[in-house]
Amino acid sequence: MFVFANLLTAITLLIRSVAQLYVIVLIGAVIISWVNADPMNPIVRFIRAVTDPVLVNIRRFIPPMGGLDFSVLIALLIDQFGVLQFLVPTLLDFANTLR
Repeated sequence: MFVFANLLTAITLLIRSVAQLYVIVLIGAVIISWVNADPMNPIVRFIRAVTDPVLVNIRRFIPPMGGLDFSVLIALLIDQFGVLQFLVPTLLDFANTLR
């Protein structure tokens, strides 16, 4: 069982790293929305390609109100509390019980 526990730990740490990187990408999306970035820039295209699917789904439920778009804030909250504060510790605790 320790092999499965180690595999689950490795996957959980990968999930944590991806979630932490996604926070940085979301902050990049906010900065891009503030400045007039070139939409043909490869970095801008990458950030938009990674963040737009999530943000569009959030905007379906919470549309921009009064010119303010709260979709990035909601995405950050889901990432921080849903993934980093709940999912990752839960999986790590489960992996520790398997040892």
